[in-house]
Amino acid sequence: MNLNDSLGIIELNHVAIAVTDVDASNRFYRDVLLLELLPRPAFDFPGSWFRLGSVQELHLIGGRKAPKSQGDQQAGHFALRVADISVVHAHFKKLGIVYMGPLCRPDGATQIFITDPDGNWLELFSPAKQ
Repeated sequence: MNLNDSLGIIELNHVAIAVTDVDASNRFYRDVLLLELLPRPAFDFPGSWFRLGSVQELHLIGGRKAPKSQGDQQAGHFALRVADISVVHAHFKKLGIVYMGPLCRPDGATQIFITDPDGNWLELFSPAKQ
C-alpha cells in the first residue's frame, strides 16, 4: 500500500518561502514569472499568495530572514513545469534576467534555473518530447 493513500494525501497544495522584501518579491513573481496574485487572509505578518498552475499556490512569508543562496540550486529549489521552455527562455532574455540554462536533464527534460530577489532557486522545465 502506498503511504500517501493510507494517509489520504491528495496533492501538494502550496509551497511557502521566506522573503525579506514582500514588494520586491511580488514584482519578481508577478512581472518576471507572470504569476497571478491571489487574495490572502489577513494574517498578522506580511506576505503574498500566488497561483501556481491550476490548483497549487506559492505563499511568500515576509518579515523573516530569508536564507541566501550559496549558488547551488541542489541545496533547495522548487520546480514549475511549463508547456514550452523556449517561451520561458525568450521571455527571460527579453527582460535581461540572469538565468542558468537551458540545460538537459538525464531524463531528457529541458530546464532553466533562476533566483528570486532573496536568492531562492526556482527551476522551470519542460519534459522530454515523447
